[in-house]
Amino acid sequence: MQCKLSKKCTKNAVLAGLLILIMLTAFPFIINQLVIKNTASAIIGEMRQEKEVSFLNEGQASFVNLNADCILVLGAGLKPDGTPNHMLEDRLEAALTLYKEGAAPKLLLTGDHGQDEYDEVNAMKNYMLDHEVPEEDIFLDHAGFSTYDSMYRAKAIFEVNTVLVVTQKYHQYRALYIAEEMGYKAYGICSDQRTYAGQQARDIREFLARNKDFFKALWKPQPAYLGDAIPISGSGLESWD
Repeated sequence: MQCKLSKKCTKNAVLAGLLILIMLTAFPFIINQLVIKNTASAIIGEMRQEKEVSFLNEGQASFVNLNADCILVLGAGLKPDGTPNHMLEDRLEAALTLYKEGAAPKLLLTGDHGQDEYDEVNAMKNYMLDHEVPEEDIFLDHAGFSTYDSMYRAKAIFEVNTVLVVTQKYHQYRALYIAEEMGYKAYGICSDQRTYAGQQARDIREFLARNKDFFKALWKPQPAYLGDAIPISGSGLESWD
């Protein structure tokens, strides 16, 4: 009798262990799909190969009607010569098109400027200046070291209420989810213009990052750097170094 009970207990323990293992394995996939599902409808536009930004839903008529405070461009890396890489260049081009169409009155360029020799934000600023965007309309976030930091600081430092987020589609879901959890409205404009080298590895990293930022958005830890408020309604020159 005792032997039978022992075997039954062992069997139940094994089954319970397998169930827990299955749940732990499935959990990251559930979170990933939750982030995508909750934000898919907020992706409203895309940059077409004709270099025009258009709505995904034909029922929408104008980006201006969204009353966005700014167009937020997330950093994506630089070439060895310090200029924007292809991915970032496409984001900047889409943002510039939106700005010139009057979609929002300001640009918020956010990226990594943690070291003197690596400066995403000023490379982004120079791109906009080269295309005759007025200095006062260009805001720089020098401490956008991660997507979470950038989206957190957009509200905490720049006091945005509504933004147009420009990045590639694979990246939109996470950025929009963080914005939603931070309490402001964000609409995604996809800047995909080509096939980007290393995208498969990037997709894997993004899967993991969605899980990480799901919990960060839940707990809302402050970024390493905050600072004084620089309202997006003012002059962008206040944010320059």
